Amino acid sequence: MKYKRILLKLSGEALMGNRQYGIDPDRLSEYANDIKEIKELGVEVAIVIGGGNIFRGVAGASNGMDRVQGDHMGMLATVINGLALQSALENAGVPTRLQTAIHIEEVAEPFIRRRALRHLEKGRVVIFGGGTGNPYFTTDSAAVLRAIEISADVILKGTRVDGIYNTDPEKDSKAIKFDHISFDDVLRKGLKVMDTTAFTLSQENELPIIVFDMNKKGNLLKVVTGENIGTKVNL
Repeated sequence: MKYKRILLKLSGEALMGNRQYGIDPDRLSEYANDIKEIKELGVEVAIVIGGGNIFRGVAGASNGMDRVQGDHMGMLATVINGLALQSALENAGVPTRLQTAIHIEEVAEPFIRRRALRHLEKGRVVIFGGGTGNPYFTTDSAAVLRAIEISADVILKGTRVDGIYNTDPEKDSKAIKFDHISFDDVLRKGLKVMDTTAFTLSQENELPIIVFDMNKKGNLLKVVTGENIGTKVNL
């Protein structure tokens, strides 16, 4: 394996499948099987999921809701998604632990770094819910923060497009895909990979990011074995 320990970042919208909101059980099962495949090869897997399929704090704030209140609702949405993915993984026979940045001890462990590392060493998948536990920070920031804390080799950002383009490939048929690009070039070209806080934190800690299409079966395995798919962002 090219990577021994990974942090997989999934958007909440990815769990919707073809639905307009909520969770598609078929998509959830597909993700669980893909994660199981790399887990059985010895890769240590941690996961951060967004909550946009259920609630977005920014959207709530734009409709007059208090931003802090809205962000707390968004954090709870990520816990719901984490519970759903945990269930799907355990149904596939993968031992999993859900840790949250906000304390909900009846349903998940609180985030404790040493405990998370121990779970990974014992072969369990660890899902981090609740974002960073603070308002005004996205789950992208949570993903980079947790990846640094657990000394992950790479952040794998699973999306519905197969990498980073100079323009939106879903709107521009002539969009050009980058196979490799530096952090500096991403900033210079104004490309959207993660929010600025998350991206800068990744750059400062020399933590590479690979953006790839998570919805194509087998892509996760190809990434961790070092095949050149998606777009790799590094120094």
